[in-house]
Amino acid sequence: MHNYNEIFLNFTRRKWSNLRDQMPLNISKSDLTHLKGLNDPISLSEISEIYLPISRLINLHYSSHRNLHAYRDDFLGQKSRKVPYILGIAGSVSVGKSTTARVLKTLLERSKEKYNVVIVTTDNFLYPNRVLQMRNIMNKKGFPESYNIKSLVKFLIGLKSGTELLKIPLYSHLEYNILSGRYQEIKNPDIVILEGLNILQEKQGSTMHISNFLDFSIYIDASLNSLREWFIQRFLLLKKTAFTDKNSYFNEYANIDDEEAILRGNRIWKEINEKNLINNIIPTMGRADIILEKSRNHSVKNIMMRKL
Repeated sequence: MHNYNEIFLNFTRRKWSNLRDQMPLNISKSDLTHLKGLNDPISLSEISEIYLPISRLINLHYSSHRNLHAYRDDFLGQKSRKVPYILGIAGSVSVGKSTTARVLKTLLERSKEKYNVVIVTTDNFLYPNRVLQMRNIMNKKGFPESYNIKSLVKFLIGLKSGTELLKIPLYSHLEYNILSGRYQEIKNPDIVILEGLNILQEKQGSTMHISNFLDFSIYIDASLNSLREWFIQRFLLLKKTAFTDKNSYFNEYANIDDEEAILRGNRIWKEINEKNLINNIIPTMGRADIILEKSRNHSVKNIMMRKL
């Protein structure tokens, strides 16, 4: 964990859990199956102690967000369109961004406010493989240059303009590519959870950054060793499951033994994911509103919240 003491408040797990206040736990043990990711366990105690206080904080921020828009409308003497609140979740491959997104979505949807929450992953804005191949950057998928940032920014402008229905491309992890003719529809949400590797990055020479559109952001952190271990463990699980599908881009890995899979997984991690993490993702951590530091067993051990 970097030293951000000057701009962040530091909380132990116990101290943070007390900030839950009276927020009810509206998730049951039976919900955990569809909330947890592959090789990314989640427990009710983790949700209660870590994610309930976050959902309470988001509730407070959302209320302020709506009030600010009402005050602005009053000042301008007009009624503007409903504008969704955008929550960003950033961090490395394998750190658990998708699990965090699903947990927060469920908590917010089941709160007394019953928010309409949509998850959008920045994978949907990756260039199709044919473009990456043409630019000779297939080995940099997930790096900033592999995303159609203009298209993502256009989508975010649409959200912040109050456009009621937006259609964006759809990415398949099975086919490892954008699906031709398939789209995700986003219709009049209260909250959009934008999940991705580089959402906090500020591109040099650009006047419009993804982070400009985020109302609140969370960065999930873990040690390099833990992240590498989790990536290898997930790779081995995928080898026995998703990779066995003949439509999988990685089907060739399904029949190799575990020893070879570990070697290949380590190479992919070292040559692609670790480079992207060190050069492009970790440097954005300090821009987040909350930093969650995970221990080796995936549980959050430390929380940092940006000072106002």
